[in-house]
Amino acid sequence: MVVSNQLSGPRWGRVFAAWVIALTATLGALFFSEVMGFIPCELCWYQRIFMFPLVLILAVGLATSDVRVFVYALPMVAGGWFVALYHNLLYLGVIPPALQPCGQGPSCAEVNLNLFGFISIPLLSLLAFTAIAALLFVKKGPLK
Repeated sequence: MVVSNQLSGPRWGRVFAAWVIALTATLGALFFSEVMGFIPCELCWYQRIFMFPLVLILAVGLATSDVRVFVYALPMVAGGWFVALYHNLLYLGVIPPALQPCGQGPSCAEVNLNLFGFISIPLLSLLAFTAIAALLFVKKGPLK
């Protein structure tokens, strides 16, 4: 059995979809801060630190058809997911404000955007990291 080190077929499609999500999240974050004038809180900055490089990592993986792109992206996806989860728990009041890491600047629990009455910026970030993780790390049939 020959195992290919090249991205092809469904694997390439999943990495491409993950790249589109990372690019959309990056452009959305820049739109909210630069156009809408929202000042990112400290946890938002950490999530950006994990999301923005994913655009480049996944793009290079696609351009070179490197199957190891999954390994390269793992630390960024996992780190961003945990920060986004913590941010959501803080935003929802599960974590007390005394444990809020935000010092100066806007509060990490502040409501800047509330789409449809329940979709917040921290939730959008968590959903983006979750979707990227699902696309990159959930196997759909044998990868030959």
